[in-house]
This record gives sequence, structure tokens and C-alpha cells, in this order.
Amino acid sequence: MGGVPRRRLPKGYAASGVRAVRVTLVAAAGFYLFLYGFGSSVAATYALFSAVALAGLSRIPGTGPQRAATVLRLVPVCWLLVAVGTFLSVRTWSAVAGMLVIGFVLAFAAVGGPGPAGAGPGLQLLYILPSFPPYDPGSLGVRLIGTTAGLALLVLAERHLLPEPAPPPYRELAARAADTAAHCARELAAPPYALSAASAARAREAGTGLRSLKVPEADRPAGPGARDRALTHTGLAARTLLSRLSALHGPWDGAGEVLRGVALLAERTAARLRLRGDTGPGDAYDGLAAARARLAAAAPGPADPAVLRRDAAVLEVADAALTMATAASLAVPGPVVADRVQPGRFWYARTPAPLLWWHRVRGHAVRRSVFFQNAVRIGLALAAARLVAGLDTLPHGFWAMLATLSLTRTTVGETWSTIRIALAGTFAGALFTAGLLTVVGPHTPVYAVVLPLWMLLAFTVGPVRGVGWAQGMFTVLVAMVFAQLAPATWQLAEVRMADVLIGSLIGGVFGLLAWPRGAHDELGRATAGLLRRAAETVVATSAAVAAGGAGGPGEGAVAGRGYRSLRHALIMAESAYAQFQSEPAHFGAAAPRPPGPDWQAALMTGHHVLWGADRLTAPPDGPAPSAVPPLDPEPAAGLAGIGDRVAGRMLLVSAHLDPGGDTPPVPAPLRDPAYRGFTAEPPGAPRRYYAAASWLDSLMTDLERVTAPEGAPR
Repeated sequence: MGGVPRRRLPKGYAASGVRAVRVTLVAAAGFYLFLYGFGSSVAATYALFSAVALAGLSRIPGTGPQRAATVLRLVPVCWLLVAVGTFLSVRTWSAVAGMLVIGFVLAFAAVGGPGPAGAGPGLQLLYILPSFPPYDPGSLGVRLIGTTAGLALLVLAERHLLPEPAPPPYRELAARAADTAAHCARELAAPPYALSAASAARAREAGTGLRSLKVPEADRPAGPGARDRALTHTGLAARTLLSRLSALHGPWDGAGEVLRGVALLAERTAARLRLRGDTGPGDAYDGLAAARARLAAAAPGPADPAVLRRDAAVLEVADAALTMATAASLAVPGPVVADRVQPGRFWYARTPAPLLWWHRVRGHAVRRSVFFQNAVRIGLALAAARLVAGLDTLPHGFWAMLATLSLTRTTVGETWSTIRIALAGTFAGALFTAGLLTVVGPHTPVYAVVLPLWMLLAFTVGPVRGVGWAQGMFTVLVAMVFAQLAPATWQLAEVRMADVLIGSLIGGVFGLLAWPRGAHDELGRATAGLLRRAAETVVATSAAVAAGGAGGPGEGAVAGRGYRSLRHALIMAESAYAQFQSEPAHFGAAAPRPPGPDWQAALMTGHHVLWGADRLTAPPDGPAPSAVPPLDPEPAAGLAGIGDRVAGRMLLVSAHLDPGGDTPPVPAPLRDPAYRGFTAEPPGAPRRYYAAASWLDSLMTDLERVTAPEGAPR
């Protein structure tokens, strides 16, 4: 049969079209209800701009129900902003001071994760709107009624209108990774004691799926609370476990029991993450810990090097599985066995939530924090725009502030590029607006009919076509709104153009003056610092294993090797990584971040250094924990050489993540084919030599994953 072929709407337009339908219905319903139903232009204005602020200007991540819950929690904040803006508008200086403080606080609130970061621009608008004259505190009740109605309609629309399919949450992705680990461990425990190609591919896919770039923004565990931190820790441990399992191959002797314990514990962990009844690790955790202890204590003297090497790799797997299970038990509701929560690895577990928030806020209340830089930049820019608008008595001056808010970027080049495009779009929109107001004149019903259609078009096309289209179409939209509130002429378009020009210039100036950098550089510095600390710990741990003797975590050996400094560097790198994940997308931008280093793999390396240092230097169980003889000269020299080689490669990767002026663009190969230290089998080398060598070898694998090209196996 012939006929017109069916064409699907491009994906970008389909997503923005659904969002535009919600914004249009909510904004138009509130505006028309109060303007034509109750005759209140003030309530109509606040109902419309409340919806536009939190559904159009803001980019709150998540599905409809998630966004509805976020908006509902923000309702008291919106009331407070409208009230404060109303009372501070009595004088220009008070409005400017309020804008400086509130602008900074709302921007800095992004430290709380993707939700507060995405809602920030809309909340800024809800303070800007009432902060302009006329000073009319008597209208506060009407303003709050309009604001509440707009937000209530938005919550209902997000919750029930055009629901989109929900992606799997991060807990489910971690549970799937644990299921995959269980499958791989069982396959390795049985003949032929190796993973099939399909299982290896499945393990790679499950590990890659836990990377932040693969997870929807709303589901990334980037908050400062203990459960978000534990869920991030679960993902790190799951990726480590899958990586270690992929490198294993048998046959086994006593190690088969450990692998079966890993499989059982991974299954229990997956069930715990899915909240399936009382499915805590319990006996599975204890069983794996006991099997691991038996394997570590077996044959303390020299033995077959191949067996010792395989056993050391299995001990790495067991450690990752135990860590994953403990972190998962902290990430979901339910009991946690206290003696399984090591203070070093899970420092946040017993820290009260307010203190964790305080750590996050205090950690970013410094000049090097990108959150702090962004907050200072936007606070100063908005205060300057409010000052100019007040001193020059700009008509519709809040348009200038809206331009400053929506066009300021984190880099100078991007800011000025955005301004040029936005001004071109605004000029085109102003020309169209002038013609529209001239032709239609005072015929309000025409604007009332066209406004919803234009709003639907603007919020569909603008986010896809970019800031120029968005600014141009929004210019026409606000003109049709204000033409219904008061008589308007073509000069309204002239005012709009002047305000956008002033606001964008102010944003450009402060974008130039106030730390024009993004989160990527700060994350690079923090991660490079982590790897430098890790290199120190690797060298010291290798030397400690070779020397033998007493010591352990908390008794001088680990602390003396900079354990606390490494843990602090890891906490700072994790905070920078959370900041990088939750940094809000630019207004109108739809492009994802370009591929780059695997930052999570770098964090995995830091955790793995800590875990190995704890395990390799801890005193053995028994009445005489200090009886650890030194290695013979040849194994000791070999282990020191491996440690030095790994530490040197860590320094190379750190230079790659935070390059200086003369750093080569590509680091030297991490694996030197001429170096045989990783495969050496010194005569008389005991089990702990192979345990340390296996740990160092796995750290090299972690480093390779950090800098692997996008699309390469990780």
C-alpha cells in the first residue's frame, strides 16, 4: 500500500516536547485562572513564573515522580524566597544585599547533589521576581497564593501527566553487578576454572554500567549522606570485584571454597540491595571471612609459586566481595553488624548526618572549590545586575537579571560565545515582537489564544536548538504575557533587547573575573593528589612487607606510612568527583560531557591501596601477632622493585590527570614489556610475597583502566 511514510519525531524534540506540554499546561492554567477567572494580575504572574522557574529554567533531574517530590520539598523554600524578596525590595541597597547573599546560598546549595543543583536557577528567579518595585508587602498573600497554585499544578503534572519510563536506579545497577559477580565466581569454581567469553563480556558490561556517565543524573549517589556515600562505595567495590574475577583462572586447591563463598555473598548482597525481605549478608559474610582466613593461613612457608600466585589473586577477590557486602548493608535500610564496619574504609558509617553535611559544606567553602567559585560568580553577577537595574530604574529590570542568570557560564570562552548567540536570538525575537505588537495592538484576546501555542513551541524548540532560539522565542513569549497584563507597544521589544544586553554583559564581565574554570580541572588536581599519596603508601607498604615485624593499622606502621593523609586525599577526591557528577548542565544545553579519564577507576585505585595496606601490614591472628619474619634478600629486593615500578606509574598517571606546562600529552606505557618483576618467582618466596605482588599487579590494572580510551575494555 502507498501513502505517506511514517516519520518519528527526533529523540531530542520528543523529550523536550513532553516537558513543554507540562510547562505549558501548568503555566497557562495558572495564568488564565487568576487573570481572567479572578481578575488578579499579581497572582497570575506568580503562578506563571513559578511553573516556568522550576520546570523551564531549572533542570531538576529524574523521572516525573522524582521531580514532583523535589518540587514538593521546595515549596517552603519558594515561599521564603518570595517573602524575603518582597520585603527587601523596599530599598535598592537592601535588594542588592539580599541578592548577593541569596544568590550565593542558592548556588552553593549545589553541594547537596543533582537535585539542589538543578533547582538552583529556578529558585533564583523566584527571589528576583518580587525583589523589584513596587514595594508592596500588602500583596504578599496574593503573591504566595499564585506561587502555591503554580507549584501545586506543577507537582500534579509531573506526577501524573505523560509519565516516562523510569530507568533502573543505581541500587539496581549495583545489584545486577553483584548478580554478575556471583555468576562469574560460580563459573570459576567449577571446571574448566575459567570464564567463558560471554561471561567476561557480561562482567565488563556490568562494571561499565556503574560509571557515572552511564547513570542518569538523578540516580547518581552524589549526596553527602551516609547512604549515598555507601552506595558509591558499593559501586566501587562491585567494579573491583568484577575486574578481579575477570583476571582469574584455575585450577584451585583450597581457593575453590573461597570462590563459592564469594558467589553466595554476592547473591545475598544483590538481594539486600533489592530490599528483598531479611536478606542481609549474615552467615554468608561470616562463611566467606572464615574461608578467606583459612586460605591466608595455609602453608605459611614456601610452596608451589603458581598456587601461591593464584591464591593471592583469590584473596583479592574475597576482600572486594566482603567490602561490597558491607557497603551495601550501609546503603539500604536494615541492620549492620558493627564489627564489620572498619573505621578506615567506612569512616562515614557512624558519623551523624548533620556532621556529614557539615564536612561537605566545609570542604567546599574554600577558594579551590568549584562550587564555591560558581556561587561567588553568580552571586556577584546577580547583585551587580540588581544594582544597575535599581540605579538606572530599568523598566522590566528583572529581564536583565534573568539574562545574567541564564547566560553566565563557568568558562570565559563559553560565556562570551553564549552571549553572542543569545543576543542574536534576542534581536531576532525583538524584531518579531515589535511587528506583532504593532499589528495586533491592544487586542488582548489574540495574545490569550496564541500564548499557549507559542509557549509549547518555545519550550519544545529552545532546549534542542540552543540558547539563541531559546532567548529569541522567550522574548516573544514574555511580550505576549505582559501585553495581557497592561497595554504594550512595540517599544516593549526595545526594552527587552536593552535589558538582555545589559544582563549578558554583566554576566560576561563576572565570568571573566571570577575563576572561569570548570569542575574538570579541580577533579584532575584532587585525583592527581590522591595518586601521589597512593604512590607513597605503595612504596612504604612494599618495604614493610619485605621487612616483616610488628605493626598494623592504628599501631604506627600504617599511620607512619601516611595512611591518614591518603585517606584524607581519597575523601577530597571523592568530594570532587561528586561535585563533577552533580554540576548542573548549562541552561539550554543538551550535549553530554565528552569522554575523558575513568575517574571512578582512579578512586577505585585509592580504595584498593588502602585495602591492601590494611591487609598486608595487619598483624596475623594469634597470641603472638608480632612474629612476622622478614623476606629473604631476593624476594625482598624483587618486591621493592615492583613497588617502585607501580609508584612510578602512579606518578605518571597523576601527571596525565593534572598536567603541567611541559607534561607530555600521553603518559608512558604503564606496562613495560621488558620488566619481568610481576611474573618473577624468587626462590623461597613465602605466601605474603605473592599476596603483595598480586596486590601491586592489580593496582597496575587499575591504572590502565584510568587512562584507557573510551570504548576500550575497562
